[in-house]
Amino acid sequence: MNVLLLGSGGREHALAWKLAQSPRLKKLYAAPGSDAIPAERVSLKATDSAGLAAFVKEKVIDLVVIGPEDPLAAGTADALRQAGALVFGPGKAAAQLEASKAFAKDFMTRHKVPTARWERHASFDVAKAALARFPDGVVVKADGLAAGKGVRVCRARSSAEAALEDMMVKQAHGAAGTTVVLEELLEGPEVSLLGFCDGKRFLPLPSASDHKRLLDGDEGPNTGGMGVVSPTPHLSAKELPGVLKAVSAPVLAGLAADGLAYRGLLYIGVMLTEAGPKVLEFNCRFGDPETQAVLPLLDADLLTLCEATAKGALPAETPKSHGAAVTVVLASEGYPASPVMGRPITGLAEASARPGVLIFHAGTARPEQVWMTNGGRVLGVTGVGKDAKEARERAYGAAETIEFEGVQYRKDIGLVRAAARQR
Repeated sequence: MNVLLLGSGGREHALAWKLAQSPRLKKLYAAPGSDAIPAERVSLKATDSAGLAAFVKEKVIDLVVIGPEDPLAAGTADALRQAGALVFGPGKAAAQLEASKAFAKDFMTRHKVPTARWERHASFDVAKAALARFPDGVVVKADGLAAGKGVRVCRARSSAEAALEDMMVKQAHGAAGTTVVLEELLEGPEVSLLGFCDGKRFLPLPSASDHKRLLDGDEGPNTGGMGVVSPTPHLSAKELPGVLKAVSAPVLAGLAADGLAYRGLLYIGVMLTEAGPKVLEFNCRFGDPETQAVLPLLDADLLTLCEATAKGALPAETPKSHGAAVTVVLASEGYPASPVMGRPITGLAEASARPGVLIFHAGTARPEQVWMTNGGRVLGVTGVGKDAKEARERAYGAAETIEFEGVQYRKDIGLVRAAARQR
């Protein structure tokens, strides 16, 4: 099969790595791709629907796999399907589950998906007054896409007011924050449930726990993700099926009731509260950096699964997996606010040569055969082992051999703390 992968980051590097293992793959293209992704690069943006449609016809592409959220929100999947392409990724209407927090919360409310109490506001003054209805703390969310940085957890009224001012007045996230969602502050461990979804079935991948805050102990600002452990340490093998059913069954029913055709990866972010699992958010594509930890554990042909999803013909059996993985994100100095780029990276060959280690490039470039930093999140260093302890040791052993000026990464990825983490 000829496959076109859209995107350029660490998630797409991991997807390309796994797709390349399929004996059914004839040729892999990536638009726009990167110096690290093992695919022929195409000089087209992932949101250039017309250009991509023409490319699909010219190269006789059998399957398009959409990595990032922007082309999904822009309707690229719809345009490619209209041009006759087979596409892994939901259309614009269904992608609103990620593109609009308010749409997602309204969907969950109507279809009885367990979630936190919430309100939507488009006026700064009204939103500020509404904080009085959240005396025990509030989560302030930008309604639109904000690269994983549009969520503020606020225990104090003053911090909530500051978050509203940043989003709605100062427009820290542009148009994404002109409307906000206020949500009650939940407590408990957070898990990521990813699965292939064809609108009728949800076939889960290994579970995961992402570490969204910049600093150890879940301190500092929210980021796009600083590391992952998979499977999650917060759910036993016995508990997982019940949680999966509780959150995925009403979602599938809701998609059918609303006539939303969904053919892609569905990511359900869940908090395990004392009152049961509560859905925090949806992503309509593979999580980043969860993909870098989950795919190395998958004992199945990713290409075949993506094709079956795109055709609306998923098998009934959940794909098998093995072991555990820990991914540690190495970020640039100044990330997430003002990352410093253009610094040389050393130690990559030594790190990659270690047993059970995979290096996925999120933000790098290779001018003149020297790897340089070219983004906020630079590398995802993944360790794979028989259990989380071995995986963690391998990931951190490799991370310590990689150097670039100003490198920063958390030292506690995969550690389970007794205290409940807060969203």
